[in-house]
Amino acid sequence: MKLEDMRNLGPKSGEWLGRVGIENPERLAELGAVEAYRRLRDADTPGLSLNALWAMDGALEDVDWRLIPAERKRELLAELDEG
Repeated sequence: MKLEDMRNLGPKSGEWLGRVGIENPERLAELGAVEAYRRLRDADTPGLSLNALWAMDGALEDVDWRLIPAERKRELLAELDEG
């Protein structure tokens, strides 16, 4: 499976992630959505928004990013703030 085959992710997401060394779903799972988002943010990825964080978390859980509960979003933001 390629990153682009995961729910919520497409060619643009796959390209972004590849630029920061995340080449496959296994690597994304190993790092987690928050670390992947940090790497994208630190690489000054143009157009990056928190929707990318929700999308990656949803991809890992196989859930549509729009259905991620507010509580989970708060957890992700808290983890992002910790790093």
